[in-house]
Amino acid sequence: MAGENDVIKYDLTWEDHGFDVEKCRISAESGYALAQDMMGNCYKWGVYAPKDFTTAVAWFEKSAAQGNAAAQRSLGYCYDEGQGVEQNWEKAVYWYIKGAEGGDADAQQNLAICYEHGKGVPIDTAEAVKWYEAAARQGHECAQYCLGQCYANGVGVERDYGKAIEWYERSAAQGDEDALCALGGCYYNGQGVTQDYHRAVKYFEEAAEKNSPYAISNLGTCYYYGNGVEQDYAIAVELYKESAEMCNRGAMYHMGYCYSHGTGVEQDYKKSFEWYEKAALLGDLDAQYSLGMIYKDGQGVKQDYAKALQWFEKAAGQGDADALLALSDLYDKGEGVARDSVQSARLCEKAALEGLAVAQYNMGVNCEQGTGVEQDYGKAAQWYALAAEQGDAKAQYNLSVLYDQGNGVELDEEKAALWCEKAAEQGYAPAQHNLGYYYENGSGVEEDEEKAARWYALAAEQGHALAQFALAVCYEHGQGVEQDDAQVVQWYGKAAQQGHAGAQFGLGYCYDKGKGVKQDLAEAVRWYTEAALQGDVDAQFILAECYYSGRGVEEDDTEAVRWYTEAAKQGDASAQYCLGVCYRNGIGVEADDAQGVKWYRKAAKQGNVNAQFSLGYCLEKGEGVEQDEEKAVTWYKKAAAQGHTDAQFNLGVCYKNGRGVEMNYKQAVKWYGKAAAQGNSSAQYMMGVMYLKGLGVSQDVPEAVDWFTKAAEQGNEKAQDVLQRLGY
Repeated sequence: MAGENDVIKYDLTWEDHGFDVEKCRISAESGYALAQDMMGNCYKWGVYAPKDFTTAVAWFEKSAAQGNAAAQRSLGYCYDEGQGVEQNWEKAVYWYIKGAEGGDADAQQNLAICYEHGKGVPIDTAEAVKWYEAAARQGHECAQYCLGQCYANGVGVERDYGKAIEWYERSAAQGDEDALCALGGCYYNGQGVTQDYHRAVKYFEEAAEKNSPYAISNLGTCYYYGNGVEQDYAIAVELYKESAEMCNRGAMYHMGYCYSHGTGVEQDYKKSFEWYEKAALLGDLDAQYSLGMIYKDGQGVKQDYAKALQWFEKAAGQGDADALLALSDLYDKGEGVARDSVQSARLCEKAALEGLAVAQYNMGVNCEQGTGVEQDYGKAAQWYALAAEQGDAKAQYNLSVLYDQGNGVELDEEKAALWCEKAAEQGYAPAQHNLGYYYENGSGVEEDEEKAARWYALAAEQGHALAQFALAVCYEHGQGVEQDDAQVVQWYGKAAQQGHAGAQFGLGYCYDKGKGVKQDLAEAVRWYTEAALQGDVDAQFILAECYYSGRGVEEDDTEAVRWYTEAAKQGDASAQYCLGVCYRNGIGVEADDAQGVKWYRKAAKQGNVNAQFSLGYCLEKGEGVEQDEEKAVTWYKKAAAQGHTDAQFNLGVCYKNGRGVEMNYKQAVKWYGKAAAQGNSSAQYMMGVMYLKGLGVSQDVPEAVDWFTKAAEQGNEKAQDVLQRLGY
């Protein structure tokens, strides 16, 4: 065994002038640790000796056993990469620790990597930071960059862009291309520094000169968007291509994007696909997602949902929220996979938990509608709120609706208006319409017809049919805008073309009356028909009237009855009354007094005065119903109270003759008088009779003559005969 005095020292390295490998070998064989380490490196790299990993390991082991930190690190690296020994990450870590504790910066750096990524040891980011910093403080440029990354991303330490930049700058000062690129990124995004595209470009250019593929690609992005340089798509593509040819998958993705959109190059879906595929196969999640979309939409390739599913799954496996949402959509629609609303909701929730606003909105919809999950308005509101806070207009609108209706949240008109306005200000037409409604009705905001009309107009210009209808109504009544029939026709017309039944009726009315447009009865009937076919009750009634009277269309009692019936079934009292008339008189339908009474009764109960009178008449005469004079009086009274002259007259008759009610001349005079005052000649004649005979009033011949005269002047023959007999 050689003693300390037998060791032959040789301290030159292969980088030194005059290095002699044989002298180094002799020193190593004598047991000199530094020479043993150098011999290991000679065999490892094939410098001054044939490349031989096994022999290199043997020399590293000898030196490492003596505590040489550099050899310990090199031996760890051999185990890490399986060079000269079977790959063993646990042994690699063992030797990295030895070397790191011995102060070797490379060992400290490598050990930090193992702790960060869980190679040979459980992941421990705090421990990784500890060793990155140890190496960084020794001036290790790569460790300085990695430590900067930890601070930038909050890995093992609290995120601190200021400290990240400090370590990036130290590394960059030594020329580290990754640190230069990272500094460029900080200035580009304004992370830890004031955003400065020009400084970003400067750093990217420095790194690009060192052939950093990432810096070259980032420089391409600067040219693409014109940030820090004059926008130039062609230069951007050149830089992306240069970086892509250096196997930068991100640049490959950008090449695919440029060919897809025809920016900087002629649009070419085939080339776009080729670049996306190259990037995707290298694991670029944006490219994987894009490939999924290409197959889903059949852009440049045959549509293939199964392949779309595969690529979305790859991107989703890397945590891409957009891909998770795309998968959710495939399961929702059953494209490329069996339809499964539950799985769709699960995937959507994963994307939502990643913070993707549109996924949060979709989850709100799922919870609100009970699609794939149990219906829960409260959870719907929570998801909408998350998306709304990120500025998602649809979520803001839906959250507004929940507050408006008190579903899942306490009813709150002010919050409803608040969220509605946020969505409206982003140009979301449904929200603009609702906000107009809120201002029109003073719901959650102070009533303001001008603001209502303004918001209706913004939504209407986007083609929102409800807003177009509402705006037409504003112009029709001069609410918030100057009354303008031409504008009424314009906006009713736009909404009508989209199938809005109320607007179709309104447009028909304009043509019917010649409001804002030349009168055209045939065109009026056309629009009434469109609205009626959609179930608009007003249109159905008016259309029936047109057929009944032959207005704008050939008279057709059968069609009249058809539309009266449709409107009557929807509860329109006027239609119910008219339908009763048709049945009573056999107009367009076989006469049927019972059916007539049935429809009179429905209309009468809704307060239709003509129906009340007609029902009273049928009850009095026993036509279509069992005679019942008392009930007849009841309905006459209802109609009479609304001013129906015939009902007032008949009620007077009932009181005079004691039919259905106790005889009462004063009451008879009261109701005859009301009818007479409205010009009812029969009532005027009876008033003459009552005054002539002193029934219910003091006898007064001159007063009687006055009433007879009024009746006679209207052609009442009985009054004329009485006057003749009285000598007038």
